[in-house]
Amino acid sequence: MATEYFNEMYEGGAVRAPYARLEDWMQSMPAELRQMKQAEAEDLFRRIGITFAVYGEGGDPDRLIPFDMFPRVFAQDEWRKLERGIKQRARALNAFLVDVYGRGEIVKAGKIPSRLVYRNEAYEKAVSGFVPPRGVFSHIVGIDIVRTGPGDFFVLEDNCRTPSGVSYMLENREIMMRMFPALFQNNRIEPVDNYSDLLRRTLASVAPAKCDRDPTIVILTPGHFNSAYYEHSFLADLMGVELVEGADLFVENGFVWMRTTEGPKKVDVIYRRIDDSYLDPLCFRPDSMLGVPGLMDVYRSGGVTICSAPGAGVADDKAVYTFVPDMVRFYLGEEPILKNVPTWQCGKEDDLKYVQANLKELVVKEVHGSGGYGMLVGPKSTPEQIAYFADRIAKDPDNYIAQPTLALSTVPTFVEEGVAPRHVDLRPYCLVGERIELVPGGLTRVALKDGSLVVNSSQGGGVKDTWVLAE
Repeated sequence: MATEYFNEMYEGGAVRAPYARLEDWMQSMPAELRQMKQAEAEDLFRRIGITFAVYGEGGDPDRLIPFDMFPRVFAQDEWRKLERGIKQRARALNAFLVDVYGRGEIVKAGKIPSRLVYRNEAYEKAVSGFVPPRGVFSHIVGIDIVRTGPGDFFVLEDNCRTPSGVSYMLENREIMMRMFPALFQNNRIEPVDNYSDLLRRTLASVAPAKCDRDPTIVILTPGHFNSAYYEHSFLADLMGVELVEGADLFVENGFVWMRTTEGPKKVDVIYRRIDDSYLDPLCFRPDSMLGVPGLMDVYRSGGVTICSAPGAGVADDKAVYTFVPDMVRFYLGEEPILKNVPTWQCGKEDDLKYVQANLKELVVKEVHGSGGYGMLVGPKSTPEQIAYFADRIAKDPDNYIAQPTLALSTVPTFVEEGVAPRHVDLRPYCLVGERIELVPGGLTRVALKDGSLVVNSSQGGGVKDTWVLAE
């Protein structure tokens, strides 16, 4: 039996209200104009330099991310529900992080197994007992959301460390406004271009107690070989802050300093885009050439703030994810607004038996996997792929979770033959500091291959502009 997918533009043969003004635009665009506009968009992406990197496949790893011109649209009431749920989840995740690096009350209460927290490879003992400024561990929370019906939204996963992709959200909007200005005159669309201002305000609001002036903020990048380097430089330019590598910083007299042509300058807030293990060779990996020796001593003494905080990754582990609704109830005393996808933990004996018996029907993920790697989509996999995963799960069940294959919603997408539905997800970016804020929208990723449910750019996915209609 064919699966029924919710089409976000059409319902019962009629155009849904949020898309009402797009049907004429879609129908009136001849194929020649569509192809010309698509080429124009690709040219803009190329000139601006928006690329992502894929390594290990040979050839030039830097690629243009596929951009689809058909926007995804949310009504204001749909967005308000999402916004409330996202903010609620961000509060609960940060409360969990403060707790597990402190008293561990949620573990003592039996709400989450201690092994999932304290034996987790993302748990950093180096920050145990430390509370960062304003009690915020995860300052930029990227929450991946899928939709299965008019009012049915599910959280697929949480990204509490360094969620990427916000540059595409901003550039998608900029390119759409350049190419189709009339669309923005005919539709009242909430802006997203103040994201960089909100990000800078968020970072400044968590400056350390020892900062007695306007904080100096930097973005710490691993360098231009990193797959998200374009985004690092893009955000630095928008915020008007310095983009630095580890060699540009040093520790002296209990503070972090930046080398400049005018002499050393004290740094107060580091928006880091490198993994925990590379931050400080004196605390983590001794062979790291990307970090700053002594950085963690300054951090723990209150001389600098690191965003997001070391150790935040324990909250976005895919096994810990299953307990986020319990976190909302435990810390906030509220019912979760956004639902989790039902999840089986292969480390549990009964769950493992179910997963092994139903691999053909499930999506299996590595607990620490990302980018669409280390993943099995059962209904789209070959018997050989299923057998391979069955063997891996049997050898290390704790390393895997499984979920049902959701009927992800579709959005009309421009393809070679015209317009066709393609599956999408959404990553909004929630900023947590003195206040919790997010711009109305996010990054919509689209699975461009017919029938594919994998939206990751590294796996052939593309991006769309995301509209939230103003009231």
